[in-house]
Amino acid sequence: MMKAFVWFSIVLALGVILLGAYTRLTDAGLGCPDWPGCYGTISVPDTQQAIERANQAFPERQVEPQKAWNEMIHRYFAGALGVFIAVIAVMGFKRPKAIRLLSSSLLVLVIFQALLGMWTVTLKLMPLVVMGHLLGGFSIFVLLCVLATRLQARESSDITRVKGRWCLIVAAFVVFVQISLGGWTSANYAATACTQFPICEGDWQQKLDFAGGFSLPKSDDGNYEYGRHSYAERMTIHIVHRAGAVVATLFVILAAFSLFRQGWLSSASWLLSLIVVQVGLGITNVVASLPLSVAVAHNGVALMLLASLVVFWVRTAPQTIFGDSQYG
Repeated sequence: MMKAFVWFSIVLALGVILLGAYTRLTDAGLGCPDWPGCYGTISVPDTQQAIERANQAFPERQVEPQKAWNEMIHRYFAGALGVFIAVIAVMGFKRPKAIRLLSSSLLVLVIFQALLGMWTVTLKLMPLVVMGHLLGGFSIFVLLCVLATRLQARESSDITRVKGRWCLIVAAFVVFVQISLGGWTSANYAATACTQFPICEGDWQQKLDFAGGFSLPKSDDGNYEYGRHSYAERMTIHIVHRAGAVVATLFVILAAFSLFRQGWLSSASWLLSLIVVQVGLGITNVVASLPLSVAVAHNGVALMLLASLVVFWVRTAPQTIFGDSQYG
């Protein structure tokens, strides 16, 4: 039963993350100016009278039904995921130490993630909070995948020691840093700061501002929607994200080569396929000016890449921080 709940939660978490990306990319992060409801109700105002009342209550944020629905659908799915993770935590209470640790960690993380969701709205898309919210969602998905792996290992002994497995966790760390850079890029609306590839347009070298680009921008009214960084700062953020992509790609290739040498051909091929697709999506985002479907897919593939690296690392060692014995 627990295994079924975990796998359903994995699918649900994937949906929540993609919906979150869609919400962010359609500028619907403040589609509802309050939390956890929307204009004081559990749904989006849908009648003329309800919309008028909402507009009077929140004159600074007039109702935009499409954006509000984007935001609320994301919240509904996130709330459902929270319930499933709470059930998993209860189920894991009498399980072995590794399972108990993972399930309880998930519960703590999803509670903190809910707080980040609230702060995203109340702090009006503060970039640091938005990036943290993205990383929290990714972390929940990865931990769910690790939990599923540990449960499977107890049934099938699906864990084998592999030499050079350090490459996997190092690559996972580098990919996580790159995802953080991507989150910072998105939260500061810097994804379209450079429109040429492989280098930025104009005299971009003369405009680099690392201190400004990686500091919290000032906002006179406390609202960070559509970004508060200057063009030079956004361009710097974008350039660093591109450079990070090169580094992350090299580390993923190294990890895939390590698996290939140990005979894990399908796993190595999977990693290489993901990184090729991810690089292609990143280039398309630049040259095609951030198509919505491509940008959402870019988030999804990054998630699959991070989760795959961590899961392969867990599967290639009898003992990890996620287990106190061979099978957790």
